[in-house]
Amino acid sequence: MGFVAYLGFLAVAPRLGRVLVVASIVGGVAVFVAVPPLLSHDVYSYIAYARLGIVHGLDPYIHPPAAAPHDSIFASVTWVDTTSAYGPLFTLATYPLAGLPVDTAVIALKAAAGGAVLLLAALVARLAATRGVNPLRAAAFVALNPLVLVHVIGGAHNDGLTMALAMLGVAAVLAAREATGGATLVAAAAIKFSALVIAPFALLGARDRLRLAAGALLAVVLIAAAADLAFGWDWLHAFSLAGENQGRTSHLSAPTTFARLTGLPDQATRIASLGLYAILVAYLMLRTWRGLDWVRAAAWASFGLLLATSWLLPWYLVWALPLVAISRDRPLQLLTLTLTAYQLGARIPL
Repeated sequence: MGFVAYLGFLAVAPRLGRVLVVASIVGGVAVFVAVPPLLSHDVYSYIAYARLGIVHGLDPYIHPPAAAPHDSIFASVTWVDTTSAYGPLFTLATYPLAGLPVDTAVIALKAAAGGAVLLLAALVARLAATRGVNPLRAAAFVALNPLVLVHVIGGAHNDGLTMALAMLGVAAVLAAREATGGATLVAAAAIKFSALVIAPFALLGARDRLRLAAGALLAVVLIAAAADLAFGWDWLHAFSLAGENQGRTSHLSAPTTFARLTGLPDQATRIASLGLYAILVAYLMLRTWRGLDWVRAAAWASFGLLLATSWLLPWYLVWALPLVAISRDRPLQLLTLTLTAYQLGARIPL
């Protein structure tokens, strides 16, 4: 019913007026910030990694939560034997939470997730208006998506923060502030590496590619220097851990579902899906080089990544939603809504 209400709201959003749409978004976000963490314990992992570093003096890129089994957070952590797979900027940003009571730290992270979604809605609305897209519908498309409300905000996942930074970078590039855009896209990837998919399209579509590359390089140097001081070079382990996720499968990922329906081997299906995705990205980059709207191309690349990964979790849809909202590509928007519907049952115990 929630998804049907979401579709109905999208249909009438332009006629509802700015005040009602904004109130609906703020109200929806506030409700899911207020509830306890939903359907995932990842937020406790974020706090556990911070406590490993600050309370126990252990590097979260070397030591998993199991290295501190007597910590007050340990009983709430699901992935106790897994080191951090998140970027160094996010890990450093969570360190101040280590000294707070666990419940207070959780509230802070939920508030951050809600604030990130509100920022995303505002950014998408602003960019939509400049691209001939209805801003009210675009903002609702992102912020009122059931997977965003339940998982990104309800689960306090850092994907909302990642995409808020990424869309700040997109906005900067579109405003011809290429150096700022390049630096901000790197910062987004330093929270979660999935944001990197946007960067090559922004580079190809930028008016001044040299300035974008210079801004990105400066950000890489500064973030890497800060990460080296905090973790040595151990934070690079997060890249390999993120890659190892492709060796896992989630029940409702596209490759896993295709293998299940056809009887084909999981491994072959995973490899084929990644190969097809590489071809898609190469094609989109070539089209962008020849003049295709780079935001539209990045939206397709982000959506394609969701279809290609064998480890698809419902909150990952926020990787594509803001770009799709301003893509000016109705078929892509309909496909994204279809994938949303397909993911509604993921992570919900039945």
